[in-house]
Amino acid sequence: MTEQTEETEETRGTPAPSRRSLIGWGGAGLALGAVAAGGAVAMTRTGDDVDPAAAETGAAIPFHGERQAGIATPVQDRLHFAAFDVKTEDRAEFVQMLKDWTAAARRMTAGQAVGEGAYGGLAEAPPDDTGEALGLKPSRLTLTIGFGPSLFEKFDLAGQRPEALVELPHFSGDNLDRNRSGGDLCVQACADDPQVAVHAIRNLARIGFGKVVIKWSQLGFGKTSSTTPEEQTPRNLMGFKDGTRNIAGTETDRLKKFVWVGEKDGPEWMAGGSYLVARRIRMHIETWDRTSLQEQEDIIGRDKGEGAPVGKAKERDKPFLKAMLPDAHVRLAHPESNEGATILRRGYSFTDGTDGLGRLDAGLFFLAYQRDPRTGFIRIQRNLAIDSLNEYIQHVGSALFAVPPGVRGKDDWWGSTLFGKEA
Repeated sequence: MTEQTEETEETRGTPAPSRRSLIGWGGAGLALGAVAAGGAVAMTRTGDDVDPAAAETGAAIPFHGERQAGIATPVQDRLHFAAFDVKTEDRAEFVQMLKDWTAAARRMTAGQAVGEGAYGGLAEAPPDDTGEALGLKPSRLTLTIGFGPSLFEKFDLAGQRPEALVELPHFSGDNLDRNRSGGDLCVQACADDPQVAVHAIRNLARIGFGKVVIKWSQLGFGKTSSTTPEEQTPRNLMGFKDGTRNIAGTETDRLKKFVWVGEKDGPEWMAGGSYLVARRIRMHIETWDRTSLQEQEDIIGRDKGEGAPVGKAKERDKPFLKAMLPDAHVRLAHPESNEGATILRRGYSFTDGTDGLGRLDAGLFFLAYQRDPRTGFIRIQRNLAIDSLNEYIQHVGSALFAVPPGVRGKDDWWGSTLFGKEA
């Protein structure tokens, strides 16, 4: 839960597209880039800007591109996130798995079955695809891969570990579960149909059998942030609008400044990529629900209905931070309180049953992309140590991943810039 930067002449990217050009950015579906297989629609694309020409429900988002889809891409409705640990010690075997994963991802994001499909092959052999997505549209599926710090302890990769890929420090109030933290690599599957997202992770896990194993995973629903201009700001499980000033997918200047790794940031293989922080944040829902409306609004620093900052009338009015309580969440998370630190949020709500005491195991699966976590998430999270919201939340899972640039074409594959010898 983080307040985003205000739009100014210095931070604003290219002008926001017209309302007419935004048709298809919303919940109905969107295809980015050129025409893609599997029911995609025609689009034009310049750099990070997207100019939707048309859209249809269940459309495909192109897999290939300068950057991985699933970061600045319009946020879908559902998530299946999985962190994997590597079991093989054979570098060539691991690289081949990445190539196989890429081939499968290329087909699944286009709405196609993996390999030869779920049926019609040899009766004596398992099918190439698990089959539960047969007949379903692509549903704007995006698959985004990232590499954790622990991967660089393997395959002679120590010299390639980015300085920005640090071990996240222990923050005030953390109660981390090791079984829900870390991982050698991750895959973020986002789609408008939960079955499509689950199908994607399931097939990658099957392809990786014997080479990788899922360490932990998280299902998410109800996106809590938007990267789409003019879309209604989503609400989190506390009932408040979340991510009002989140970076939009059309704001190329802000993306370049705060999200994409530059060529001079190092190492070379990460240029065009980003860094992903994943945090599982448990909300004490029952306690929050018994808190008065006035106290809830004081804790957040915005009103619950409109989402306007304290003392203002509209959600997007510039906050006057000094009008808020010193420990209000918005005041502490705002870029002006964090030396300008700004992140691109892409989180989801979750509800995972109960904890055995009749309390919902529910909250926010926080996902944030940034150019450098040391000057992004870490700086902001340290400033939130005195946040009054901490009484109602607890961080119980944590991970950080280096997200490489995109797959450039049919002969490219996930991780090719890192595993240079095989590239």
